[in-house]
Amino acid sequence: MYHLPVMLNECIEGLQINPAGIYVDVTFGGGGHSRKMLEQITTGRLVAFDQDKDSLQNIINDPRFTLIPENFKYLKNFLRLHGIKHIDGLLADLGVSSHQFDTAERGFSTRFDGPLDGRMDQRTPLTAGQILNSYEVNDLTRVFRLYGELDNAWKISQHIVSTRENQPFETIQQLKESLTHLAPKFKDNKFFAQVFQALRIEVNQELEALKDMLNQATDMMNPGGRLVIMSYHSLEDRIAKNFIKTGNVDGILHKDFYGKILNPWKAITRKSVVAGEQEIEQNNRARSAKLRIAERVNE
Repeated sequence: MYHLPVMLNECIEGLQINPAGIYVDVTFGGGGHSRKMLEQITTGRLVAFDQDKDSLQNIINDPRFTLIPENFKYLKNFLRLHGIKHIDGLLADLGVSSHQFDTAERGFSTRFDGPLDGRMDQRTPLTAGQILNSYEVNDLTRVFRLYGELDNAWKISQHIVSTRENQPFETIQQLKESLTHLAPKFKDNKFFAQVFQALRIEVNQELEALKDMLNQATDMMNPGGRLVIMSYHSLEDRIAKNFIKTGNVDGILHKDFYGKILNPWKAITRKSVVAGEQEIEQNNRARSAKLRIAERVNE
């Protein structure tokens, strides 16, 4: 299977789909969420985004459906290009699809050897290998500390810069062998997952894209429209949580002259929703998933 959708029913229920509404799935992937959404849409419309060309093999042949093969950070521009000024709901299932993890040559997983790539959109020039072979110590430290939340980011970066002088980094196995001595004892799997997460986020500028998309969603969402965000690591979840709580990606509360909090969103889920034990048993990827739902309010 290309990708088994996580918390499928919870996501669809969270959207509270109006059969005549306009909805957006900004992370189409295998199309699992989109197909379920179309079951409830009659005279409405569904637009999906996915920057990974592999997702095109899952395209849905349906007059109500449009797939835009672009990064969701261009949400507003491409929706307007398709004649859409306002939407009634948006679903974002963030992170990497099972298909991307399972395709060795894409360079997303530490389970296989392969090139140090990590690009979701293979049209973009920056790869994980280029980061490792060209970033200076300070820049590498920023990437590993901010995006991998690694305590020894400086040490990792220094080692990478000194190692590449003799031989540039080209493969996943080469990087793992080089960093093995820096991995905490009995926690090497987690360590390498953090290293690769950091590289992937930097390659794809994932957090900036998420912030851009959320800001645009505020402008485009009709009152009563729902925002459904599912994240798989704390960095994404923190952005989603702060955005819903304050109405902005910086997480800063703004008040009007009378002290009333200015926030165009109302949290529907007070805490993040997590997958049940049965789903986690069937799909290990659901273990780290956190779902947050918000509704656009009249300002």
